[in-house]
Amino acid sequence: MPIPFDNSFAALGSPFSSVQTPVPVEKPALIKINSTLAEQLNIDPHWLESHEGIEVLAGNRVAEGSEPTSAAYAGHQFGHFNPQLGDGRAILLGEILDKNGHRYDLQLKGSGRTPWSRGGDGRSPIGPVLREYIVSEAMAALGVPSTRALAAVSTGEQVVRDGVAPGAVLARVASSHIRVGTMQYFAAREDRKSLATLVTYVLERHYPDRRGADNAATALLESVIEAQARLIARWQLLGFVHGVMNTDNMLLCGETVDYGPCAFMEEFHPETLFSSIDQQGRYAYCNQPGIAQWNLARLAEALLPLINEDTDAAVEAAKQALQGFTETFESAYQAGLADKLGLSDMNQSDITLADELFTALQEDQADFTLAFRFLADEINPGAQNTGAGALFSPGQKLLEWMPRWMQRQQAQNSDAATRQIRMFAASPAFIPRNHLIQRAIEDGESGDYALFHRLVERLAHSTSYAGDDSDLALPAKPQERVTRTFCGT
Repeated sequence: MPIPFDNSFAALGSPFSSVQTPVPVEKPALIKINSTLAEQLNIDPHWLESHEGIEVLAGNRVAEGSEPTSAAYAGHQFGHFNPQLGDGRAILLGEILDKNGHRYDLQLKGSGRTPWSRGGDGRSPIGPVLREYIVSEAMAALGVPSTRALAAVSTGEQVVRDGVAPGAVLARVASSHIRVGTMQYFAAREDRKSLATLVTYVLERHYPDRRGADNAATALLESVIEAQARLIARWQLLGFVHGVMNTDNMLLCGETVDYGPCAFMEEFHPETLFSSIDQQGRYAYCNQPGIAQWNLARLAEALLPLINEDTDAAVEAAKQALQGFTETFESAYQAGLADKLGLSDMNQSDITLADELFTALQEDQADFTLAFRFLADEINPGAQNTGAGALFSPGQKLLEWMPRWMQRQQAQNSDAATRQIRMFAASPAFIPRNHLIQRAIEDGESGDYALFHRLVERLAHSTSYAGDDSDLALPAKPQERVTRTFCGT
């Protein structure tokens, strides 16, 4: 088979998903194939680029071995529970075992109406497809657990949202698409049998080391809490603002999903947000750890009947599990912050030093990304490689802070060159800057994908600075700033 499907979720059948064939598009044309990912998945990238491959990626043909389905799930959206959401514009083609035996979903996003579309057309404008391709691949290259982009295909059709834009389909890869909202869907229906089936399935697929636990539901809750805590720590360290942290956008496998109104922070401010639909700032940068814990509490609520028949005992067990979030998050965040600051570890005085740094960055209105690259250059100024620090002009507050940091460096056992390498690895020189993504989208709407391709290629190696691409490392000029992003639904 051109795509070596090995399906397990579709085998669960109803009520977990419904059989759904993608809706064909008018004139599919290839935008980009992720050849490296295709080869990892044992798919011939040359076949994907063929007429037959493009037909499959567009949803015009069902590949051999594919069992297309759309999944059921619910979710809290901006704090309000919707008992029925589901895959309104996405269809799971099936699963693939990669070269290492790891199982991945292959899903088409923007592939037409499903039973869960709730009046929508099931299509996607080209903008959200290009944005998700760029940002998800950048996140993966940075080592952040994330869904991946296998391919992007234009449809030759127009999609109506606020205006009219060309349509596109994204072929998305994930360890799975099972969400907190999936568990909520069955809990809301008091379908304990299906809930138990899902718990067993997710443990076996994602956390096999916990399969023999005395209580499967508690084991799953603890595993997801740990995975999400580590994920959110990575977001915070990179200045990534997700924008729509609803429970239906929180995968139980611990990967980042849904890159609609997301953006990377430039000018540092804890309350930074971009999402056009987040009117109250619920999902601002500073709120992300707390919201993640809130979402996990909703997962705990869904699992209570399986944790213990005694409600009080179940609640107490869930509370104990949820307390592990803060400890895991702080541990992961501080370890990452130590790398960004060139420190071997973080003691209490270092935490204070870091807090003072963030205060300085905020008062200076400094670029979050380039500030850390500047510090990496300063730690070893005679190095041959540059960390893009020359692009950054330090503000007065940062300059006042730096002597205390330099004094702390003197207590380190490692040499400056070694510390600098760690700092470069922890802080990218290039991020998917919002104004560049917007420009790539506008060009793409006119059929010009040159900037899109350039961004994807550069961001695959974002921690290695290259002066020839300095324009991709610079923050937006005042007239270029994009302060609001949109989900595209």
